[in-house]
Order: sequence, then C-alpha cells, then structure tokens
Amino acid sequence: MSPFGGFLMPIQYSSILDEHNAVRTAVGMFDLSHMGQFVAVGERVAPMLDALTANEVASMRPNQARYNIFTNSQGGAHDDVIIYRLPERWLIIVNASNTAKIWDLLTGSLPSGVTLRDRTPESALIALQGPRSQALLQPLTDVDLNSLRYYYATEGDVAGIRAEIARTGYTGEDGFELFIPAGEAPRMWQQLSAAGTAFGLRPAGLGARDVLRLEAGMPLYGHELAEDITPLAAGLDWAVKLDKPDFTGKSALLSQRQRGDYDRIVGLTMGGKAPARTGYPVWRKEERVGEIRSGSPAPALGGKNIATALVRHDAVAPGSELEVEIRGSRHPATVAKLPFYKRAR
Repeated sequence: MSPFGGFLMPIQYSSILDEHNAVRTAVGMFDLSHMGQFVAVGERVAPMLDALTANEVASMRPNQARYNIFTNSQGGAHDDVIIYRLPERWLIIVNASNTAKIWDLLTGSLPSGVTLRDRTPESALIALQGPRSQALLQPLTDVDLNSLRYYYATEGDVAGIRAEIARTGYTGEDGFELFIPAGEAPRMWQQLSAAGTAFGLRPAGLGARDVLRLEAGMPLYGHELAEDITPLAAGLDWAVKLDKPDFTGKSALLSQRQRGDYDRIVGLTMGGKAPARTGYPVWRKEERVGEIRSGSPAPALGGKNIATALVRHDAVAPGSELEVEIRGSRHPATVAKLPFYKRAR
C-alpha cells in the first residue's frame, strides 16, 4: 500500500506480474475510487467544456464517452479526462491528483444555468479489465453487454446494485468500469471476487496498471502529459480539434503545429537488461536529446524493457538509435512506434 492522490492505494495484491498476466489473459479487478468524479447538469455544459478542452464535446452522442484534455493558455495539459454524456447529465472523470485543480477550473467557468457537483466522496469505481471481463460480468447484470459499444456507457443493476456501466478502461484490453454508491463498494467487490474465481480473476493494483497502460501506449498525467507537455507533444493529435471554435490554448497549439519543431513523446525499446526510469537522460551520440518519462519491463513483450521519452523533434523517427544513461553508463535504445502492445480483436 502507498499514498497516492490523497488515498492509500494498493500497489500490488499478489505480484505485479501475476496481476498483469491476469488482465492480459483472463480478468483483473481494480479499485479506482480515488479518481475524481464531477457531475454537470444544464443546457450549456457542452459549450462550457468545449471552451476548456482540446477535443470535441458537443458532438458526443447520448451515452458516449470521450477522452479529452483540459488545456492551459500555453497549450499544456491541466489534466486528461474521460467525459460521459449520460441522460440529463454529464460525468467528468479526472485524475486523483488533479481533482482540486479541475474542480476550481470548472467552478470558475460555470455559465448561468449550469450546476456542478463533486460526487467523489459518495461514489466508488471498480474496473474489470481483460478478455474474460464480459463473460464474468454478464450473468451478474440485467444489461446486454453485447449491445454496449466501446467507449459508451449505460445504467443497470450489477449483483443487485444500481450502477453506471461503461465500456472503458486504461489497460489496452476490453473491459468495464462500474460506478456505484460508495457504501456498496465492499459488497460489489466481494460479489465480483466470488463470481470471478471461475474466470481467473485477480485483484490488481497500481503497479500492474502502470505496466499495462505503458504497454498500450496510454499517457500517465505527470509523465507523458503535464502543464508543460502539450497534447501535440504527447502524440495525441487525434484528440486536438483545432477546427472547433476557440478554446483555452488553441492559438498556442496551432502555432506549435505550424512550427513543427517541438519535443515529442516517443516509445523506446531498450537493448540491454537494465530498465529505463523516469528522468534518465537520453543521448544521440554526444548530444543530449531528451529524457525518459516512463519505463518498465513489458511482460506482454517477453520481458523486454520499454520506455517513453520526451525527445527533440529531430530524434523521433522510428528506428532511430539512441542511448539512455543509467547510473553513469549508456545503454542502447531504439525509437519504436506506440503502442507497444495491441490486443487481438
């Protein structure tokens, strides 16, 4: 257990490798109740969110979920979030460490007729992730999970508990996230644990989650995204809609894209046995061209060491040979396309 975002969070239950393998081959269960949860109501919620974020909000369909980024005036990221368009309300899920920051940003931008509620203390979030997630969950719910598309949500009962059920996740696998009343979380956890025995379920902690998301090329706020790392630098161009009406940081992002000479996040595969860690310098011959943002062995790739790095724009081509400085010595690394891992569909 370790402090994280104001919560005491599990790093691992059995082992990071055991939990990782369960998610990739069967099903893993995560307690994500530390994530911030805001509910916004009113006809002007979509325009408000569109003015603060890089991706489109108003074009979202009923029950759709969409990845988005709150940007600052320089184009950097305040936070990356998931926004859900639910019946008569919008649900905004933010990173735990940024809950207060995004709450202040939203409350300072509320138009008339829009109400905002922080339901974080009263709502739990449990995620099932892995290829057997649907087989485990379907007998416990009255929702037809076959009809629930990826990045959509619905409402229904799960093990007799009312829930918002979203087909979303942060592992690169198929899965579901269950938003339930906080008081029902222990019972839900126990019910899922009991039902999951036949499906190879393992509870999984932050350690496995970080390895899984890194393999899947998903950014972690504070590493691949930050106040001084823009979505364009993070390789999230698909989530930056520069043709929508003005939003915070649009002019800075437009200028950055037009220049093209900005540092960027790339994937690296390491040539040796030593793993790269956050902050390690990255070299090209005798030039320092960047630094490591995340690094780990990748069990899905046979234990090969992988990393992300923020490097100069002229060092981003896949196949480029670089070096990572680890405790005073340099180790070979090769620029690789992200993601490192894609699930079979």
